[in-house]
Amino acid sequence: MDLEKMIKDMNSKKMNRRTFIGASGKTALATTIGLTIPNSIMAKEADASFKFSEYPFTLGIASGDPLPDGVVLWTRLAPKPTAADGLGGMPDKNVLVKWEVAEDEKFNKIVKRGTEAAIQELAHSVHAEVHGLKPGREYFYRFTAGNETSPVGRTKTAPRGNMHVKNLKFATASCQAWVGGRYAAYRNMAQEDLDFVVHLGDYIYEKRDTESLADFRNQHALYKTSPDLQAAHAAFPFIVTFDDHEIENNWANNISQPDGEESNQNFLELRAAAFQAYYEHLPLRLRSKPHGTNMHLYRQFTFGDLAEFNVMDTRQYRDDQLHDGFPGAPLDPASSDPSRTMMGSKQEKWLYRNLKNSRASWNVLAQQTIMARYDYDTGSGISVNHDQWDGYDAERDRILNFINRHNISNPVVISGDWHSSWVNDLKLDFNNAESKTIATEFVGTSISSGCGWKDDVEASLSVNPHVKFFNGDLRGYVRCELTHDSWRSDYRVVSSANSLDAKAYTMTSWVVENGKPSAAEIGVSKENKTGILVK
Repeated sequence: MDLEKMIKDMNSKKMNRRTFIGASGKTALATTIGLTIPNSIMAKEADASFKFSEYPFTLGIASGDPLPDGVVLWTRLAPKPTAADGLGGMPDKNVLVKWEVAEDEKFNKIVKRGTEAAIQELAHSVHAEVHGLKPGREYFYRFTAGNETSPVGRTKTAPRGNMHVKNLKFATASCQAWVGGRYAAYRNMAQEDLDFVVHLGDYIYEKRDTESLADFRNQHALYKTSPDLQAAHAAFPFIVTFDDHEIENNWANNISQPDGEESNQNFLELRAAAFQAYYEHLPLRLRSKPHGTNMHLYRQFTFGDLAEFNVMDTRQYRDDQLHDGFPGAPLDPASSDPSRTMMGSKQEKWLYRNLKNSRASWNVLAQQTIMARYDYDTGSGISVNHDQWDGYDAERDRILNFINRHNISNPVVISGDWHSSWVNDLKLDFNNAESKTIATEFVGTSISSGCGWKDDVEASLSVNPHVKFFNGDLRGYVRCELTHDSWRSDYRVVSSANSLDAKAYTMTSWVVENGKPSAAEIGVSKENKTGILVK
């Protein structure tokens, strides 16, 4: 099959999940859906003088993956962002895109500039990896394509690993179901003073008819038309990882959700299209570009001697869920099988190596789902959500035991997924309330997605003494400030997820002191009507 023609076909053809359209055999399938761009396509001459009749930067701009010497800059040319063919209203030609980085917002002192070819095979997206910048420094950037110039974005490089860093500010976000274009949480977040944002998954929500590459592209493009999401991206570099809804609800490795109608082979085609669209719409480096049905997304970021972030991927390598009961089901004994994994052995070893070698004051596990045990059964049994770490508790125990055994400095887990706010003690033994606390887990609420199961959580808080705080009513983000002495998490929430007037306020604040793994509450807003402080 001609690969260039195949990619164009995927742009427009529905990949029916119940119809096998791949080539025979796993090798042929991997070639067919690999989406590897041949050199002949990349070498096509890019048009530097293309004239746009409509504004092409409709999806905004972004930066991400901050390193000490640079960042990746992103945009996508899309005059008609949700055109049916998924190509954003762009012609079948490569377009030259220029980028500039300056020390000032007016671009009086430009320090770096370059060009990238926006090609149709990548939906005319641009991922410019900028190097040679100064560490721990604020910069401004913009793009030019033909006769049009993008808005100006702000970004910031990471400090060098050996630099002494006094403080760091960032926010966590997750679960941003489409609410018609306006996100009160992002609108408020964009006004914060942050160094970066960590997005923990569910950047989009797929639909049952989201099947083709064009479908996934248009779902991402729809979300990217939000002025509030664009504002947050333009204000801060993002560090991203996916969860399930960027691909399919509760997917696991090469397995579709268990409805009895899906072919794993067909799901691999779906997964490849979803990975491709995810890369095309986020500020990721070339190392994260999908190859076949694989995408390297777990990676590490160091911010001087203050903090090290291990950004994890708990979907792509996991074993299938043992039970799909929601929000919980009787604990399957197989969850304690040491061979079961959420991360895969390679990523698990990578995590241990990073933690053991870290010289930072704070060591962060940035990942998707709740790590703490949560029992929904108030009686003598145990009922858990097997899609979370409770379904893989042998691996969770290995992580917590490793942290304890090697005396890892100030471990903190940041999580999303569950559309609610939590503060959890991570225990060496969750069956014993007096067991040693190994780390604190801060679970952030959603940007906009609702928590229809909050009553189930509230009803069983009494049998989960390691949960120190819960709120399932309010949407928002978590703002974190780190010093060598302490970690502070402010739960910033809004009264309405899509209101144009809702102002963010701090519902509750928690502090972890250096050397003391359990968090302590330092303030509850008077406006906090529904948050449950568990004594």
